[in-house]
Amino acid sequence: MPSERIRVVDLETTGSSPPAHDVCEIGWQDVILHQGRWIVNEDRGSILVNPGRAIPAVTMAVHHIMDRDVIGAPFWKEAAPPILRPAGGVIALAAHRASFEQRFCTPRLSGGARWICTWKCALRLWPDSPSFSNQVLRYWRMPEGLDQRIGLPAHRALPDAYVTAHHLRDMLNVASIDELLAWSDEPGLLPRVPAGAERGRAWSDLDANALDRYANDRNEDVRFSAQEELRRRNGISRAAPGQPVLQGRLI
Repeated sequence: MPSERIRVVDLETTGSSPPAHDVCEIGWQDVILHQGRWIVNEDRGSILVNPGRAIPAVTMAVHHIMDRDVIGAPFWKEAAPPILRPAGGVIALAAHRASFEQRFCTPRLSGGARWICTWKCALRLWPDSPSFSNQVLRYWRMPEGLDQRIGLPAHRALPDAYVTAHHLRDMLNVASIDELLAWSDEPGLLPRVPAGAERGRAWSDLDANALDRYANDRNEDVRFSAQEELRRRNGISRAAPGQPVLQGRLI
């Protein structure tokens, strides 16, 4: 039985498409169950990783990690397992937009751990947020106890994991692990149309023709969100825990 711990991870990389790209930094922050409440504890850290290739200027401009910084650092396959599979185990791994981290944190490296995507869970729990990026959620929600010094600079692995962990802590204290895992396994349930002529409108405000169009969109999150509204209009319910949580649950 794994410890009552979820490890939040964040990666900085040379690009978004392995094996052409690889990791140049990993950061982690644990969220643990303590006296019946989930908390962000002191177990955090980061290490640089040698990506085995030059870091492109366009990615250096994001995270400011340079080739000279990773000389002598371990390669990803050496660095990843002790962090992704810590002593005592984890209930799950977590990341904001976890599908990105999962490209590099393969089941072989992670031991087949399940993942919580805090971006997908934020869509469900905080649909009124003006945006769902890690940093917008940080300033829109102002999580209690978040130390601004540890959470900066943005776009480095440890600060980003630390900020994400505060979102995860608050999610875990209003929703179950099973709900978060279930939502993370599905496409994102967008609260509003993300682009196009109807951008910013609630799905419930769309007419049937527009909704049908989005229900066949190439983007899986858009398609899923429109199809969920169609199910609602047709009175088709889906089994929990995949149902959206009402905002009022947090009050």
